[in-house]
Amino acid sequence: MSLSERIKPISYLKAHAAEILRTLGDRPEPLIITQNGEAKAVVLDIDSYERMQESAALLKMLALGNRQIEAGRVQPAGKVVARLRARRQAD
Repeated sequence: MSLSERIKPISYLKAHAAEILRTLGDRPEPLIITQNGEAKAVVLDIDSYERMQESAALLKMLALGNRQIEAGRVQPAGKVVARLRARRQAD
């Protein structure tokens, strides 16, 4: 489906909601909803949305890790593993 076919006015969403949901199940491509000619919302299937959320969470963790490295808050892996083993044995 071309990009122009994935852009619909809000009136189309209102009139074809059930059809849109069926189509999202078959073709997991986002549908862009416009209002007064301006893009206002994106409709996705749930699997695509969940994958986007997971990707965003991973990117946030990577960014946090990079900030910690830049701040010098790092330890050798061997030291961390030894501390975790000691903690596990203490339990």
